[in-house]
Order: sequence, then structure tokens, then C-alpha cells
Amino acid sequence: MAKPKAGKRTLESYTVKHISKTIKGGDCVMMRPSDPSKPSYVGRIDRIEADWRGSNVKIHVQWYYRPEESIGGRRQFHGSKELFLSDHFDIQSADTIESKCTVHTFKRYNNLDAVGNDDFFCRFEYNSSTGAFNPDRVVVYCKCEMPYNPDDLMVQCEGCSDWFHPACIDMTAEEAKRLDHFFCENCSAEGQKKLQNSHSSVRLSDTKVDTKRRRR
Repeated sequence: MAKPKAGKRTLESYTVKHISKTIKGGDCVMMRPSDPSKPSYVGRIDRIEADWRGSNVKIHVQWYYRPEESIGGRRQFHGSKELFLSDHFDIQSADTIESKCTVHTFKRYNNLDAVGNDDFFCRFEYNSSTGAFNPDRVVVYCKCEMPYNPDDLMVQCEGCSDWFHPACIDMTAEEAKRLDHFFCENCSAEGQKKLQNSHSSVRLSDTKVDTKRRRR
């Protein structure tokens, strides 16, 4: 008589021995890709399963996509550490976990004092079948009307409070860093190039993002 098939059980947590880290549901992890030439996969753990002996541990994971993995590809405003939370779920061996990581909200990421190798951010959910994003409208800035890329330097106009890329106002990044005051062309009667003083450049915070008016 055949023995009944052993069932699976859900684990509250699991210690990944080869990285000496304990994981649990809700944690984000970096996982070994099938193609070693590609960057590590990033996923959020949905649950952890093992056989009745507590071995053969499998991770139910919800994948984050990198911009270049999306249907539209990477665009100018996508940050180097940006990820999209997809609707793509999968099951992977716990042996493929390379490290734990943190996927921050956009606001929290912009408030970090320093960004580490295991820090990422997410501001969009992504439908892997249709290529649709949620939200489908985001705040835009500058004359180029692009969403904010936290990797880019921007300067703020003291008149309208909008933010501008130095290149879009005929300025180098080095020149922007030396500014004390800045007024855009619409706010300066003399025009941008005739200003003697300009606003000091800063990296845009999410608090400023929330005050912007234009969306697309």
C-alpha cells in the first residue's frame, strides 16, 4: 500500500544559511537570475513553504520589475534604483536568495542620507500583461515636463517654486551648484541669463513634489 503524500507547511520565518539572514513574509530579497549576465531579481516574499520535514524550502514571491524589463523600457526619468511592483507571482527555491534588500517608498528614498547597494524605491505598480502603470499620472517638472528622477540635479525657481534641470536652462551642473538665487525666465523680467544671483541647487525632496501642479 502506497504511503500518503506528505503535505506542505507554511513557515513563519526561515534562516537562509548561506547568507546568515532570517526572512519572513513581507521582506524584500535579491535572487539569483537564471542568466548570470543580468542583475539580480528583486522580489517581495508573499509566504514561505517547506515540506513536512522543514526542508525543500520554497519562496512564494511577487516580483519587482526593473524599468528595462517593462514593455515601454527604461525612460529618462527612471532612477537607477527604481523598481515597479508587478502582478507577477512566482515560486522559487530559497537557495536562490542572494541577500535581503529594502524597497522604499519614493518619499522615504528621497529622504535617505545615503543610498546603499541594497536600497531601491518603488512609485509605480505595473501590470506585466498590459504594460499599464498605477498611478498613470505623475507630477512633472521643468520646461521638459518630465517626472522627477532622484538621480538628477535640479534648481528651484524662487518665484514660481518650479524645479528645472540645469541643461534645460542652458546651464551646466557645475554652474548650478554655484548659484545662490534663481528665477526662471517667466519669473525674471531680465531673463535667466542676466541674473547675477541664483538659488542654490538642492536634491528635490518629495515634500516639494507634492506641491507641484502639473500632472500627466
